[in-house]
Formats: sequence, C-alpha cells, structure tokens
Amino acid sequence: MHLKNIALLVLILLVGCNSPIQPSKPKLVVGIVVDQMRMDYLTRFENHFGNEGFKRFYSEGFVAKNHHFDFAQTKTGPGHASISTGTPPAIHGIIANDWFDKTSGEEQYCVNDASYQSVGTSTNAGKKAPTQLLVSTFSDENRLATQSRGKAIGVSIKDRGAILSVGHTANGAYWFSGNDEGNFVSSTFYMDALPKWAADFNTSRVIDKYLTKWDTFYPIKTYVETGLDNTPYERIPQGKETPTFPYDLAAAAKQLGYDVLKPTPFGNSLITDFALAALEGENLGIDADSDVLMVSYSSTDYVGHAFGVNAKELQDTYVRLDMDLARLFAALDKQVGKGNYTVFLTSDHGVAHVPQYLTDNKIPAGYFKKKDFKMELKNRTADYFGSDELIRNVSNNEIYLNHEKIVTERLDATQIKAFITSFTTSYTGIAAAYDTNELMKMNENNAVIERLQRGFHPKRSGDIAFILEPGFMDNGKYGKKGTTHGSAYIYDTHIPLMLYGEGVKKGVTFERTNITDIAPTICAVMGISNPTGTIGNPIKEVLK
Repeated sequence: MHLKNIALLVLILLVGCNSPIQPSKPKLVVGIVVDQMRMDYLTRFENHFGNEGFKRFYSEGFVAKNHHFDFAQTKTGPGHASISTGTPPAIHGIIANDWFDKTSGEEQYCVNDASYQSVGTSTNAGKKAPTQLLVSTFSDENRLATQSRGKAIGVSIKDRGAILSVGHTANGAYWFSGNDEGNFVSSTFYMDALPKWAADFNTSRVIDKYLTKWDTFYPIKTYVETGLDNTPYERIPQGKETPTFPYDLAAAAKQLGYDVLKPTPFGNSLITDFALAALEGENLGIDADSDVLMVSYSSTDYVGHAFGVNAKELQDTYVRLDMDLARLFAALDKQVGKGNYTVFLTSDHGVAHVPQYLTDNKIPAGYFKKKDFKMELKNRTADYFGSDELIRNVSNNEIYLNHEKIVTERLDATQIKAFITSFTTSYTGIAAAYDTNELMKMNENNAVIERLQRGFHPKRSGDIAFILEPGFMDNGKYGKKGTTHGSAYIYDTHIPLMLYGEGVKKGVTFERTNITDIAPTICAVMGISNPTGTIGNPIKEVLK
C-alpha cells in the first residue's frame, strides 16, 4: 500500500477512535393518549381512515399488536400515570381516579390539591397538582437531564389526563374548563399566569366554531362496522328524544354550556387546536434540547361511555380523530421536520361492550348492583359480629375495614376478613374476592391475580379486593345504557401502542408488551434516565 494511503488510513482510524459518540436524539417527543381506545378500533374502522393519521404508524413506524395493561385499575388516572412513569399503581400510587383516604376518612381525587390556586379561571377548576403521584415521569427525567432547558407541556380535556402525563417539573399542564367559560386553564403549581399564547387562544374564541351540527362525516349508510343509529343500549343526550344523528350542539349548549363538546368529536378537534398553539407558542422541537408534548384526547372516552362500543357516534368520532391526527402530524413535519421528532400513540384503558347488548346476543354478561351489595355487606357483617361500624368504605372494588373499631371491640380482624371475603365471593356478579394480605403472598401464575397485585398500594388500597365476572359492570345511575371500564379483563387491558419517527424501527410485533414498557422505551430513544419507579423494560424491537 502506498505510504500516503497508509497515513490517510491511520488518520481516519485515529479520528474515529477519538470522536465522542453522539447518538441522534429527537428534538421533540409527542405522546398521544386516546382515552378509552380498544386495539380493535384500528382494524374495525380502518376503511374510513386516511393515510396520514393512524395509518402513518403502519406505513412509517412500529405497531405493537399485543399491548396490555399489566395491572387491574384500567382507569384514566392510573393509565396516564403508568404511561408516563413506567410503573404500576403499586408504586406510583395512583390506584384509581379517586379513592378512600384511610387517614382523613374522605375521598381523595387523584390530582386535587387545594393548596394551589386556579390559573385562567375564577372557578376551582385549577386547584390541581401532581402531588399524589409518588414517582417521576419521563418528561421529568428529561427536564433533569437538560437542566430544565427541555420543555414539557401536557394538554387534555381532563385535568388528570394533562397533569399525570407530564408530572412534576413541566412548564405547563392545561385542561378544559367548560360550562360558561370554554377556556383552557392551569394551576399555580405550574405557573402564576397563562402564557400569552394560551391566553390568546382563549380570547380568540376558536371554540365557538364547534357549536354547530354534529352529523356523520361520511354518509351514515357507509358506517357498516357499527350497529343501528338508534338502539336501546345508548344514553339519550339532554334535549334529544333518541340517540340519533344529527346533534344540534348550539341548541344543547344553551343548557349545558361548553361542556356539550366533551362527548363529541369536536372536543378532540379543540384539543388539537390547542396542542398546535402550544407547539408554536412554546417553540417546541426547535433547539438542541429535546422537548416533550403530551396530548390526551378525552372525548373518545365521553363518547364511548355514552354510546358504547357498537355505536355510529363512536365510529364517527374515530373517523374525525384520524383527521385531527393528520393535522397534528402535518404541523410537526412543518415546524420540527420529518425525522426530527418521535411520536407514540397509546390509550389509558379499553372498554367493555354494553352488557345488555352482550346478553341480547347470548353472550354471558350482566350488571352488578353496587349500592345493594354495600348495604347487604354492612348488614350481614353487623349481624354476625354485633357491630354496625366495621365497614368504613367500599369503592373501586375494594373494601376498607374500620380497624380502630375492631381493636376497641377486641374483634378478630382475620375472622372478619374471612367472613367478608366469603360473602363477597358468593355475591351475584362477583367472580372472586381476596384478603389483600393473602393476595400479596399468592404466586399462582394467574394473570388476573398478578394484575391485582400490581395495583395494590399498602397505604391507599383496601383490606379486601374483589373482581366482577367477565362482562359485568355496575349499572350506576344510567341503568342498562352505555358502558364503562376498570376491570382486569382483556377488553379493558388490550390497547394500541404505535410509534414512528427518530429512533424507531419500522415493524410490527405480536409479542406481549406492557403499558409499563412505554416510558423506558421513550427514555431509551431520548438517551435519558428512567423515571424513579420504573419496572418496565424498553421494547427492543422498536429501537434502532
């Protein structure tokens, strides 16, 4: 080899050996949480999706088709908290949207904190904070890693959706205050006043364009993937005689105010508008430090609760959400640049079919009458043990005992729990009940028991936990209309996880992945530390 070529080769090797490793990082991570989205919606409604919304993940990114919650509390608060922290309620502490506080004896809402004041509203809508969240989020870790140069913004209709998505150190979390206001608000936990871009958005009254008529985007006869427009399984909106298209939102707003937009696809459109305003107003994804934007679409949840899995209203909501996603992605391409950002999309929980619909189709399902159960439980326990104050609370499928009363009356707590567990297991609609002390000792390789264990927090959970039969739910105030979620069964645990952009391979997997794997995967993409409570693992198939 010529001496000149040898010298050049040596120079190249020396430069290569001494060059620091500079992995590519996204300028912006966008996390999208579609509230109450089942995995099968992607295939059921795909014929009405365009190429630049949901399908962009299929064409450019990675799809985990067997993605699940690995704990039992499939609700909004726990779901958002686990997405952002990579850990279950047993560690992050958000065991439900609200729970019984064993110290105060009062109900605790997952983001209530009266020590902070509202920002952007004179109501109490902003007296919120992430103080009940016991660990950091991945956006918190990014703020620490960048010396707070990397920004973090959370946006949702729901306060808990915005707050629990970004956590403690965010530049801002914003949620919707409806009624007569129709504004996005925040808390003094995050800021003293709304930034100019947010205040300008509220002042612009962009919201008013959505007080219009809601009809199907495509001809309703083409929505063959869902049932009839008028069924006995849907809740009838105020001011309507039937749950049928079209819906006059301007007329309904005279009674319901701006809250009328929540159970419509226009709530999602409004969130997209505000997210785009945040993208521009905060200059996200512009400099060298990675930013985080968390967008939680809540209206899918409101629509799903009211109309059910098989409703035309639900299908139209996803058709229109697909267009909002395309609008969001186009703005990201323009401001941040295609390939410079990373997006993931998932959900905070799934949802069950309306039990009456299942029953009418000869599928086992039914209703659990919680009010009757609580009354009979207290009466039976009082009769057997001679005290009517042994049950402090029944909520979130958990029973809290009055330990002070048990001690003062010198009763046997183990015997009381055995009695209650036996009675609860025998009750119609309940599949099983467990003394939580015994539950935590079980090692039966049973998926449902494992999910209950991951949801148990010793300072916040009850003494006895129970699960309903598959397809059963509390009928509450709505009777047999509409549906809900919150179980450990597959219809509530199986949700989407899709990613595309910087650091993400193109591909698909049917290997099981868990909700607690999202945060460590995003941390791997960003090159930062995992949140303080993380137990999940990066999904290696996703990562370049």
